[in-house]
Amino acid sequence: MDNGGGSSEAAAQPLEWKFSQVFGERTAGEEVQEVDIISAIEFDKSGDHLATGDRGGRVVLFERTDTRDNGGQRRDLEMMDYSMSRHPEFRYKTEFQSHEPEFDYLKSLEIEEKINKIRWCQSANSALYLLSTNDKTIKLWKVQEKKVKKVFDWNVHPEKAAGNGPIFGSHVSAIPKSYMANGGCGERNFGCASNDSSFPPGGVSSLRLPVVVTSQETNLVAGCRRIYAHAHDYHINSISNNSDGETFISADDLRINLWNLEISNQSFNIVDVKPANMEDLTEVITSAEFHPTHCNMLAYSSSKGSIRLIDMRQSALCDTHSKLFEEQEAPGTRSFFTEIIASISDIKFARNGRHILSRDYMTLKLWDINMDSGPVATFQVHEHLRPKLCDLYENDSIFDKFECCLSGDGGRVATGSYSNLFRVFGCSEGSAESTTLEASKNPMRRQVQTPSRPSRPLGSLSGVVRRGADNSALDANGNAFDFSMKLLHLAWHPSENSIACAASNSLYMYYA
Repeated sequence: MDNGGGSSEAAAQPLEWKFSQVFGERTAGEEVQEVDIISAIEFDKSGDHLATGDRGGRVVLFERTDTRDNGGQRRDLEMMDYSMSRHPEFRYKTEFQSHEPEFDYLKSLEIEEKINKIRWCQSANSALYLLSTNDKTIKLWKVQEKKVKKVFDWNVHPEKAAGNGPIFGSHVSAIPKSYMANGGCGERNFGCASNDSSFPPGGVSSLRLPVVVTSQETNLVAGCRRIYAHAHDYHINSISNNSDGETFISADDLRINLWNLEISNQSFNIVDVKPANMEDLTEVITSAEFHPTHCNMLAYSSSKGSIRLIDMRQSALCDTHSKLFEEQEAPGTRSFFTEIIASISDIKFARNGRHILSRDYMTLKLWDINMDSGPVATFQVHEHLRPKLCDLYENDSIFDKFECCLSGDGGRVATGSYSNLFRVFGCSEGSAESTTLEASKNPMRRQVQTPSRPSRPLGSLSGVVRRGADNSALDANGNAFDFSMKLLHLAWHPSENSIACAASNSLYMYYA
C-alpha cells in the first residue's frame, strides 16, 4: 500500500503523535449531559472541513484555518523558513439542529434525535452539502454564507423606537422633526403602544417606505434541502455516498437501499437479508460502504464477522455477493462469546479501493479485495480484555460499536478502545508500529508498551500479521481500564497524519 519508492521506509518509522486542539473540553468534575456526547465524526474529501454529530441531534462544523494564509510568495516563505507541513488547525464554523426527537404512533416507538452518521457530499458554488441520519430519517443539508439584508430609511428615530420594540436593521436615516396638520407625529411607531401623546402643530409632509439593502456582512445559514424518510423498518446504521456524486446508500439491520440525492420520495432496495420466517434469522447487516472509485461496487459487513462485496451490475436485487470475506474459526476456540465478539461494527475502504479495514470487538482486520481466503493483517486492539468477557457481557460493554479509519496513503490504521484510549498500527511493509494514545492534552501519558513483531508485507498472501497484543488489564501507570470512558468515534485526515477523535463531549485532534 505504498505509493512511492521511499514511502515504505518512511512508513516503517513509528509516528510521534502530538496534541493539536480540543473543542468542548470538560473541567474536572464537570457532569456531561447525555445530549452533548459526540456520536459521529467525518472529514470532507479536502480535509478542510470537519463535521461532528451528537446525541442531541446537532451537527457542528469546523473549518481549517492554517491554510488560508499560505498564499504568500514562495521566496517570502523561504525567507521566513516557513514550514509547509504545518499540522491542520481548525476553528468552530457553525452548528445547526439536524434532527428532533419523534414518536412513531403506529408502532408506539420513540425515535431518538441522535446523529448516527454524517457523510459529506460534493460542494458546489462555495456551498457545503452533507448527509446526516438518525435511526429513521436521512437529511441533506446545504450550508452557505448569505449576505445580511438590512432596512434603511425608517420614519422613526432609534431612540424613539427603543421603547416600542426592536427595529430590524441598525441603520436609521435621520429626518428632521415635522408634524402633520392633524397633529400626528411622524416619529411615532405606529403599531406599538406609546405614552407620547403630545401632538405639536405641523406634521409630516410625507411618509417614506423603508428600503431593504443587502449589506456586505454575511451569515452562515444551514438549510435542509431533502428529507429521505419512511424507507427503513429498522435502525439505520450506515450511509455512504457513491463516487458518481448522484446516489447514496442507507443500511439498516436487514436491508440496504439506494437513493438518488435529487429524489427523496423513492428508493430502491438492493440488498434484503430478511428471511421469510424471522425465526430463521441468523445474522444482520452492521455496516455498509460504497467503493471509493467504482460506482457499481459496495461492501457490507454482518454480525457473523463476514464482509460481502457486491456488484450492482449483476442484478437489481443483489442478494448474491460477488465475493465473501471471512476468517475461518480456529478449532477448539469456540465459546459463548465467539459470535458476539466476531460481529463487525465498522468497515472502511482504503482510498485506493484495494483494501477493506474492518473492526470487530477485539481486533482490526485488513482485507485485500483480491484475496478472500482471509485477512492480510490482524491487529489485536485490547487482547487483555479477553479474560473479562463475562464482565463485559454483564455490563453490555461487549456490544459497543467501535469505528475504525485508515490514513490517506493506507499505510496506517486506527481505532478506539476504553479509558479514552485509541491505537494506531502500521500496516506497510516492514512496519512494526503499534502505538497506544490517550485522548487528552498529553496523548503519550498512558502509553502502553507492546512487543514489536516484524510484519509481513501486504502483498504476502501466505500469512497473517498479528500485532499489538498485551497481557495486562492495566495501563502503563497501573490504572485499571475504565469501561465507561469509551472512544468509539474517530476519523483520519484524508491527506495528512492528523486524527480527530471523540471522548464523550470533547473533540480532540492530534498530528504527527
